[in-house]
Amino acid sequence: MLKAVAIRAYKAVVACALGAAVVLAPVDASARQSPETDAAAPIALADLPPQGRTTYALIHEGGPFPYDKDGSVFGNRERQLPAHKRGYYREYTVRTPGVGHRGARRIVCGGAPRTPDACYYSGDHYTSFREIRQ
Repeated sequence: MLKAVAIRAYKAVVACALGAAVVLAPVDASARQSPETDAAAPIALADLPPQGRTTYALIHEGGPFPYDKDGSVFGNRERQLPAHKRGYYREYTVRTPGVGHRGARRIVCGGAPRTPDACYYSGDHYTSFREIRQ
């Protein structure tokens, strides 16, 4: 019986040591970066696809937009963009030639609809974003 208690105590000590090692292990620097520091390189407006430049112009003109969902609130649930209150970001479709639906390309802008503070391009349906620079 004493041997069984000693074995249990030994297993508990080993489990605690392993748990502490996992908790106290250094975290990779890239895992600690915020979305603002980990974002992809900005993209120049001139480097957007032609349909992206058209959508960008429509955003600043206030429309009209080709899709009903254009201008709807973008929730930023994955926190890929800088944190702001809900309703700050709006999404717009960038047409994709040869596709019969909205496709994957989007521009998301934050701030006032016609004069946004910043706009971001996503060519992969919100998996990654690049800030649009003039």
